[in-house]
Amino acid sequence: MTKIAFTCSQCGNNSPKWIGKCPICNKWNTYKEKFVNKPVSTQNLSESSYLNRFQSNPLLLKNIQKDNEIRMNMIDQEFNRVLGEGLVPGSLVLIGGEPGIGKSTFVLQTILKLKYKTLYISGEESTKQLKLRAERLNIENENCFIVCETNLETILDHINHIRPNLVVIDSIQTLFTERIKSSPGTISQIRENASILLTFAKKNDISFLLIGHINKEGNIAGPKILEHIVDTVLQFEGDKSHMYRILRNIKNRFGNTAELGIYEMRQNGLREVSNPSELLLSQNYEGLSGIAIAAVIEGIRAFLIETQALVSKAAYGGVPQRSSTGFDIYRMNMLLAVLEKKVGFKLSQKDVFLNIVGGLRIIDPAIDLSVVSAILSSNLDISIKQETCMCGEIGLSGEIRPVSRIESRISEAEKLGFQRIIIPTNNLKEFNCKQLNITIKPVKKVEEAFKELFK
Repeated sequence: MTKIAFTCSQCGNNSPKWIGKCPICNKWNTYKEKFVNKPVSTQNLSESSYLNRFQSNPLLLKNIQKDNEIRMNMIDQEFNRVLGEGLVPGSLVLIGGEPGIGKSTFVLQTILKLKYKTLYISGEESTKQLKLRAERLNIENENCFIVCETNLETILDHINHIRPNLVVIDSIQTLFTERIKSSPGTISQIRENASILLTFAKKNDISFLLIGHINKEGNIAGPKILEHIVDTVLQFEGDKSHMYRILRNIKNRFGNTAELGIYEMRQNGLREVSNPSELLLSQNYEGLSGIAIAAVIEGIRAFLIETQALVSKAAYGGVPQRSSTGFDIYRMNMLLAVLEKKVGFKLSQKDVFLNIVGGLRIIDPAIDLSVVSAILSSNLDISIKQETCMCGEIGLSGEIRPVSRIESRISEAEKLGFQRIIIPTNNLKEFNCKQLNITIKPVKKVEEAFKELFK
């Protein structure tokens, strides 16, 4: 017998009636209607080959034997770094991102480089479309099987027949299982499919790469429990109008979540960017105002990035515009308030436009000093010397607060040939700067930094 119930799209909590606010995750308007069927009998579950659970017995922690973990080399330095030096056999990896950002291209390009036996399951594209994409990537592979299927039971039969080392499912929202009588992409379907795939992967020691859609808020579509089920959650980010893409680690049971990979989108696929600083800096900006170079940390990598600003009078005396690309607009407004209140620059009647070069979105607070320096450089129409870079977080009182991993930032600036770097004074206590070939200028307040830049 079929009944109607309501399920929260964020946490998966069930309710017999619709409610406005979820009592579990405290989100509003997240309950969606679904049809609940008669539960499958226990006998049927025990007879199903792919749902059999492990025979487990409690063991003392000291008696558990630790095996040397052999990871799969993905033939991609950036991807291996994000996964934690390779893909763990029997793991579930979920890759999310905006439509058209390059998720399917990235995954297909990756598996075509492997010598392992792989199975690519597509629920959105035909075999001919995948063939055309593979030809565009210009990578030959004799171990990659392609099948277009959305029925989970049929997919598991294909896997049992081929016995691949790695399975790609594009995408998890297109799958459906016959055990649940609801449409593909619904909360119940996604949750059940992910649970079955997890059990199958652990039992058969087969790795899965799941491609997932995202919703309008930028989160992975489906119930939040999907991210809890899988072992690793990766986010493929970037502006489609720019060439750079970031593979960011959100969750990883087998590695560091601070890692990220950087790629450059080309006509024949994605190329690894081992040294992003050289690509994110202009070759020659000497004499140009409104440009400042910041030493930032993304994940555990340090690189230098160009910050651009344009300050002009508000058009026709109207309301001043504030626009920011790649940097939090609210934090930019806070920094503008600090400039006006603590430093004395009147910017309330001027338009301010800010851009982080390359289409990247930087969340490192150490970019604050570069942001205000670029804004002031554009306002005064005075350029900052090309051999100067900086880092520092700005507080509400105009003080420059210390930043993390200052040695990595200075080393990156020195490696790229910069002659001077401006850092917070408190960071001088953390390292010995006598052996460096770069001049370090410590500053305590924003005013001191401006004196060093525009003297």
